[in-house]
Amino acid sequence: MTAKTAAPGAGKIMVLGAGKIMVLGAGAWGTALAQALAKEGRAVALCAREAALAAEINGARENKTYLPGIALSPAVAATADLAAAAQDADIVLLATPTQFARTAMRALKPHLSPAALVVNCAKGIEIENGKLLFEAAAETLPGQPYAVLSGPTFAAEVAQGLPAAVTFATRAAPEEAARAARTLSTKTFRLYLSSDVTGAEIAGAVKNVIAIACGIVEGKNLGLNARAAVMTRGIAEMKRLGLKRGADAETFLGLSGIGDLALTCNATASRNFSLGLALGRGQKLANVLAARRSVAEGVATARAIAVNARTFGVEMPICAAVDGILHQNADIDRVIAGLMERDLKEENI
Repeated sequence: MTAKTAAPGAGKIMVLGAGKIMVLGAGAWGTALAQALAKEGRAVALCAREAALAAEINGARENKTYLPGIALSPAVAATADLAAAAQDADIVLLATPTQFARTAMRALKPHLSPAALVVNCAKGIEIENGKLLFEAAAETLPGQPYAVLSGPTFAAEVAQGLPAAVTFATRAAPEEAARAARTLSTKTFRLYLSSDVTGAEIAGAVKNVIAIACGIVEGKNLGLNARAAVMTRGIAEMKRLGLKRGADAETFLGLSGIGDLALTCNATASRNFSLGLALGRGQKLANVLAARRSVAEGVATARAIAVNARTFGVEMPICAAVDGILHQNADIDRVIAGLMERDLKEENI
């Protein structure tokens, strides 16, 4: 796969109306998206992997497992029947964790309308092959219209109707992209259009790894100066990989780049930051993961970014450090010392 590989459905006209929206994945983010759209009067089908979870959502009007404390609109209809949820769907929001997305797309394929827009809402890179999800979609759903939705969004705030703004990237015709964005926007959930699918997906993936690094900094009590430095140099790493893979530099200064990084690196509500925080305080990764139901995308993505960095010849020392801590049993204190002892060089953002 070269840096210039096109996203699936690039330039393809999408036949979109005010029809049904399917949300595939009933975790916190999928449930929040379904809630936001249902409250706006959209017809939404929320597809859960487990029938018990769908029954819980429909019966209790709450996703107690992944989004507790949020009363869900009666218009959020949950089901475990993928075929029924996909039937007549104009837009499919793919809200499964990255490492399950390819399997979900394969299952979805027989039930999709050729004109249905598949919108990736995950933020990661496949660990087995280092591929972005637009590449997985090109292989799994060839010719299917495709977009990515990414930005600074905590699920609970979106579900509560608090204001949020995101990047909506697609290579479809501008008028069709705008129509899809209007369909997915609400009074409190604003979409900004972009054509940089590659950049939006790289930004969303890399920021999760940088957030783990920032959590470690906090857990080790290294101070706000250090966290700000990690965030800033993290943007540099994000941009280097993005440019090598054909992304636009401006994307990393937008909502899916620095916007999402600023949110995720500064709040314990972030799964990735809180995981790094626990590691910095001396907890073992296996114990942290065992205590959670939700997925911290940055764990697998750190390994996948290491693959990308080697493949594309990109220097990404912070991401490499996180990969070493997570997957190679590297000592945190030694890793930090190693980063500080690197050769001095010109700042390059």
